[in-house]
Amino acid sequence: MTIFTRFFGLNIFNMSDDISRGCPIKNIDPEATNCRIIYSGKLNVFDWLNDIPEGIDKNEIYEVRFKNTRKGYYYNQNGLRLSTGDIVAVEASPGHDIGIISLKGPLVLCQLRKHNINLQSEFKTIYRKVKPVDIEKWKEAIALEIDTMIESRKIAADLKLDMKIGDVEYQGDKTKAIFYYIADDRVDFRQLIKVLADRFHIRVEMRQIGARQEAGRIGGIGSCGRELCCSTWMTNFVSVTTTAARYQELSPNPQKLAGQCCKLKCCLNYEVDSYIDERKDFPPSDVPLLTETGKAYYQKTDVFRRVMWYSVGDANSLDLIPISVEKVKEYIQMNKRGQKVQLEATVNESESQEESIDFSQVVGQDSLTRFDQSKRKKKKHNRGRDRNNQRPQQGQNPKNNQRNDSGNSENGGGN
Repeated sequence: MTIFTRFFGLNIFNMSDDISRGCPIKNIDPEATNCRIIYSGKLNVFDWLNDIPEGIDKNEIYEVRFKNTRKGYYYNQNGLRLSTGDIVAVEASPGHDIGIISLKGPLVLCQLRKHNINLQSEFKTIYRKVKPVDIEKWKEAIALEIDTMIESRKIAADLKLDMKIGDVEYQGDKTKAIFYYIADDRVDFRQLIKVLADRFHIRVEMRQIGARQEAGRIGGIGSCGRELCCSTWMTNFVSVTTTAARYQELSPNPQKLAGQCCKLKCCLNYEVDSYIDERKDFPPSDVPLLTETGKAYYQKTDVFRRVMWYSVGDANSLDLIPISVEKVKEYIQMNKRGQKVQLEATVNESESQEESIDFSQVVGQDSLTRFDQSKRKKKKHNRGRDRNNQRPQQGQNPKNNQRNDSGNSENGGGN
């Protein structure tokens, strides 16, 4: 959050970050019942209809966000005048929970259709806007989450359960807590629930999540320099295989292909369809070419330039010959007819490479090399000054003194 505010020059409120619940917020009102969202980094939805005036619908559905990526949809049955950023008390089982309204209006219906939620299903109710007493109790519950998570991990280890508790979320009224855990196999945590309920005097709900969901809840920065997709917009996770990397001619390096969740990066699936469509008419890569000097083995492909590289003789040779896809098809047909081919590069590497971008001066801008020019001039000027400073004075060097004496005599003769 600090990096975000420094980068964008925003002034975040002076309160602690506890009620932000994973998203930067600002402008807390004196009664602490409203917080204006700067940028909701956890599965945020941009409301492009927020400036349309609307009346109050008692059956209107609002999207309410809780900690990190957890969200819910609630009815406004009491006819409250609510807006995005309001902190509200909502129905829970048991008791009530505290959340922040993250979306309202027609876009909520779009979100329901996106998540396959039936509009005829029963939605819980928004009770009221929070009071200062609710906020104080909520902040007390939030302050217990880290200590509870650490203690619950120790309890799970003592019970020898093969699981990892990755996050704990307390309910707003401090009567219930959700324990998010990761496990490879089925875990019998009935004894764990009894111990946790007796230790913390709360109702316990165990919720299993995957490694990708955990990365989305924790958040972070990917290798591309942007926030994680699972934390910003992804809600449905599709399985990712190494086949997508092979189609895109990516290096099979696990450290480069794996994300922060130690799984294959979800972005491997983003462009794989384009690569599959482009490679439909490509010749098979496992067929060597029969040439007059030996067999030519396939090495790599530039899919969108439609160029394939082959090496003659050794399959691991570094002497690569670029050949267009059309020419490779022709060579394969000639080999089927029993003819050996003369392998030649059909693509000029120097012409195929992209031209280097040269920066040019535009109207109203100075030259990009103006500092280099001034530096050269300054360096030349200093060189002359240093030469004058290094000239020895009279009496320091006999040889130089003799030169100075002769000069003085000449000057004296002239005078």
